[in-house]
Amino acid sequence: MVSVTVDQNEWAEHWWPAPAKLNLMLNVIGQRADGYHELQTVFQIIAISDWLNIVPTDHNDVTLSCRSADIKMDENLVLKAAQLLKQRSGSKSGAHITLKKILPMGAGLGGGSSDAATTLVVLNEVWGLGLSVEQLAVLGLELGADVPVFVKGCSAWAEGVGEKVTPIELPEKWFVVVNTDYHCSTREVFTHKHLTRVNSAITIRDFLNGQENNSCLPVVRQMSQELDDVYRRFSVFSKVYLTGTGSSMFAKCNTRQEAVSLSDQLPVDWNKWVVKGVNESPLQKSLKQFFNRVNQV
Repeated sequence: MVSVTVDQNEWAEHWWPAPAKLNLMLNVIGQRADGYHELQTVFQIIAISDWLNIVPTDHNDVTLSCRSADIKMDENLVLKAAQLLKQRSGSKSGAHITLKKILPMGAGLGGGSSDAATTLVVLNEVWGLGLSVEQLAVLGLELGADVPVFVKGCSAWAEGVGEKVTPIELPEKWFVVVNTDYHCSTREVFTHKHLTRVNSAITIRDFLNGQENNSCLPVVRQMSQELDDVYRRFSVFSKVYLTGTGSSMFAKCNTRQEAVSLSDQLPVDWNKWVVKGVNESPLQKSLKQFFNRVNQV
């Protein structure tokens, strides 16, 4: 995408979004020999993000800073993504990355995967590697099943473990998203004895016609009395959905006004957001705007 040399100050002044996602549906249809589950799901990108500042450096190392006390630097997907990209591309360049964490961890919103995807996409430009979106998505899959959809930056139907991505256009609805401090363990959900693993496969048309169940919702409600209570209280006002394996839950609304009205009816002490679903990732939009501006200088 880079068509001109970008000054280091330009990189230093820009923050890149790593948007969240919702799973509008999650259907578990089988379990593979390696223990992973075969899924069908629909990813909806939503307009709330973590933010990354990525600045090239003269040295060969990649460094990361983040004020969040919950972030373990040696396990962070941002560093893992940068190191994987360096290894596979043979790049001798370095970078300093600052992560501003907005999305809660363990919430089913894909924050860590999105951080990794933004790292891959932006460093590909910063280092001038010229890798395609498909090449970056393949690398992303090594970091997590949700990373490719964030690399591709679109709403999508996904199968396999979530890596077989088919872009789809979705109505850009508004959502009320509720998150508790409870962190759901994906592993615990998928190993739970009450998880139904042999649901019938559905089609995109089935989803569009209203088949929107999440196979993990009954298990999550069993695992956490707190989440079950949130679900029951939320359901008084609207149909409630679970994203991924939790812990965030959400309701759909047709307009922002409708979403704000619903949010106002929920307990004031709940952690909740009114957000819009989008078909094009804010990251892709930010890239276009950045290089349009740089090209005009």
